[in-house]
Amino acid sequence: MLLLYCQTLTPRLQYIVNFFSAALFDAPVQVTTNKEEYRLAVIPKLNYSEEEICEDELMIRPVPLLFETGIRVQDTSCFEINYHKAFFQTAGDLHFDLFAAAFYLLSRYEEYLPNEKDEYGRYAYAQSLAYKEGFLHQPLVNIWIQEFKKLLSRKFPGMAFKNKAFANMLSYDIDMAYSYLHKGFLRNLGGALRSIVKGQWKLLAERLLVLLKVRKDPFDCYEWLDALHLYCRLKPYYFFLAAKQRSRYDKNTPTNAKAFRDIIEYYSATYDVGIHPSWQSYDRPALMKEELEWMEAVTGKRIVNSRQHYIRLNLPATYRQLMAIGIQKDFSMGYGGINGFRASVCSPFYWYDLEGESATELMVYPFCFMDANAFYKQHYTPMQAYSELMKYYDEVKKVSGTMITIWHNTLLGAASGTEGWKEMFELFMKETVYWDAYSN
Repeated sequence: MLLLYCQTLTPRLQYIVNFFSAALFDAPVQVTTNKEEYRLAVIPKLNYSEEEICEDELMIRPVPLLFETGIRVQDTSCFEINYHKAFFQTAGDLHFDLFAAAFYLLSRYEEYLPNEKDEYGRYAYAQSLAYKEGFLHQPLVNIWIQEFKKLLSRKFPGMAFKNKAFANMLSYDIDMAYSYLHKGFLRNLGGALRSIVKGQWKLLAERLLVLLKVRKDPFDCYEWLDALHLYCRLKPYYFFLAAKQRSRYDKNTPTNAKAFRDIIEYYSATYDVGIHPSWQSYDRPALMKEELEWMEAVTGKRIVNSRQHYIRLNLPATYRQLMAIGIQKDFSMGYGGINGFRASVCSPFYWYDLEGESATELMVYPFCFMDANAFYKQHYTPMQAYSELMKYYDEVKKVSGTMITIWHNTLLGAASGTEGWKEMFELFMKETVYWDAYSN
């Protein structure tokens, strides 16, 4: 049990107190604005104000952020503390305003400020504090939580904390269920003609062999994945792109193809599935709702999970749009150009609507590694990607967090140019995921 004193309890402060309560304790942190009640309390006390009240307290001196409304440029000058970065330096026992700094990162405060977009219209990661200050590869908020826990233990010996276990969560984006199969005569004819014009005879031969049922479709790795999941005792998430009209960025198997509907129905019976809203639905709420309703009709279930196609996430509009159609869990919190911790955290957390100044019921599941980033953007070899992947694995495991990774059947199958990625993934599965499941 912990009692926190503040002069004013704002929605921002209540939100971040709730986040730390859920991370550290089985019971919520009590909050009071009554100084005398705080002074007389006999339980561990945390003073979040400028004024010292009693000797038997831990003190965090606040910066103004959590008592403000509106959005303005903040002074986020970083400094080193216990071999990692911090900002919002103050004179309290922790030497920085832990609550304000965590709120700044979790709320994605910087993404509401004027910023440049990348080639896909997304917040450009190079502008982020984490990238500029070199802590994008760290779940810094979780590291701070551990340091805070140590400080509380020293100040209040015997204090009880929640026992959290490391979790390894796999997820798949099925942007194109098949490379050649079930796409119709015209699309395959167009693809064949392109191969002829470009002299891609190997691809042309592959297409013909697949269509003649002589060779397996290169994107069809589903049975192999099922076997791995069974071996590792794991239940991943599957997100399906279900655009009804083809576009530059939406090239999924047609929704009227029975094989596509069958695979969605099959996985929804065994695993958690979600929508992968099309590029076209980004600024068309009615279309996003239509895609969700199609998925629900196919699965016969209510769909509450979502991840943005191309990680096309714009705050607060995207999350408000998702909530409006009934999405409860979003898995888009990461960058679509580089791997790392976009919100500097490796634990699920509720989204705070900064413009609306309110906590929401939308649970955000942040990912730290996506194979497409490593392959297309960072141009890693399979073993370079594996090395990066294991660094994130070690970082998350050290703080007993939740490691969420994204994989694509297009890279894990047998497509030309993806040699070695399937083997790398299997190595990761058997050396980490299997033993994590076994030990738990």
